[in-house]
Amino acid sequence: MSETAKLQVAGKDGDYPVLSGTVGPDVIDIRKLYAQTGAFTYDPGFTSTASCESALTYIDGDQGVLLHRGYPIDQLAEQSSFMEVSYLMLNGELPSKDALDQFTITITRHTMVHEQLANFYRGFRRDAHPMAILCGVVGALSAFYHDSTDITDPVQRQIASHRLIAKMPTIAAMAYKYSVGQPFLYPDNKLSYTGNFLRMTFGVPAEEYEVDPIIESAMDKIFILHADHEQNASTSTVRLAGSSGANPFACVAAGIACLWGPAHGGANEAALNMLREIGTPDRIPEYIARAKNKDDPFRLMGFGHRVYKNFDPRAKVLSKAATEVLDKLGINDPVLDTARELEQIALKDPYFIDKKLYPNVDFYSGVILSAIGFPTEMFTVLFALARTVGWVAQWNEMISDPAQKIGRPRQLYTGPTQRDYVAIGQR
Repeated sequence: MSETAKLQVAGKDGDYPVLSGTVGPDVIDIRKLYAQTGAFTYDPGFTSTASCESALTYIDGDQGVLLHRGYPIDQLAEQSSFMEVSYLMLNGELPSKDALDQFTITITRHTMVHEQLANFYRGFRRDAHPMAILCGVVGALSAFYHDSTDITDPVQRQIASHRLIAKMPTIAAMAYKYSVGQPFLYPDNKLSYTGNFLRMTFGVPAEEYEVDPIIESAMDKIFILHADHEQNASTSTVRLAGSSGANPFACVAAGIACLWGPAHGGANEAALNMLREIGTPDRIPEYIARAKNKDDPFRLMGFGHRVYKNFDPRAKVLSKAATEVLDKLGINDPVLDTARELEQIALKDPYFIDKKLYPNVDFYSGVILSAIGFPTEMFTVLFALARTVGWVAQWNEMISDPAQKIGRPRQLYTGPTQRDYVAIGQR
């Protein structure tokens, strides 16, 4: 007999099934709570509520564990490729060589965007934030690809999924090119997914662009490490938008808008801005003292994580990649020197160790992206590019879930009770 939880509200009793996943904490199924007791639960941020059933990603923040379809993130980042991880997220299993080759060809052949989209970019101001452009352009895709917006058709859902994954690097690179006044570059089908993105971003028509394998490898790792992260704010936004039956392009545009928030996708930009504020390694002790002072509003960005109460498993991978990139590029930048020194001090300082304030993925990704040459306003765009795979996989899973319903959270109403309208002359 399955375990049940008992709850009594206003003299009314209810028994609620306790459900168990394959791993992780049990959950109490309260779907009949209102019908049996006339009460709702109150859970701001839904941090104690499972909004769906999912087989995609599992996180144990206390142990520093992140699994995609059961595979540890460090194994995927070190041994796999972003295309392979994309296939895994969409299909549930790692591909054979033939399956991966075919999937890669399919994605590659979808990388071009409709030519009229170039005109769409020119409607933005030159100084528009790339995330603003990304929101608008991705939302507009449904106006260009009518043949893949019928969410009841599995074939159209698959085509839309492939299009979103394939076109996001092109759209992101075009957003960057537009901001710096350079011409757009068409995709090059001879290059890898990540190499193609680097060329479209930093190449120019006047000369050949050589993809550096160390830079390409670091970017591929960053994409893998940001591919999915369970039911975070932007993923929940994609699912909520999708629950209404909205087309996948609109759902992903909604996810991009949510990701733009500084509490979500903007953390790596904030970490780099903090390093720039510190400026040089000799000023680190001053700022560490400020971080320890409860009365000082300064906080070290890029340390600790809301979910991970242990070392962020993604940060371990990027720490090594950051060293490789900085050594390869040989950049003499006091901000990057500050990052390296701050990392070493924080990893040895008892204050940070006791509070488990380890450098997180945002700390290292900001350092790497800055070294490669991305301006800070592009950081969240790159996050969105990588996370598109997770959003698409989550959206597909939601559409296929027979228990899926349109999202409709309840509320604790604290406004006025019913009152009668008073004519304006009598107020």
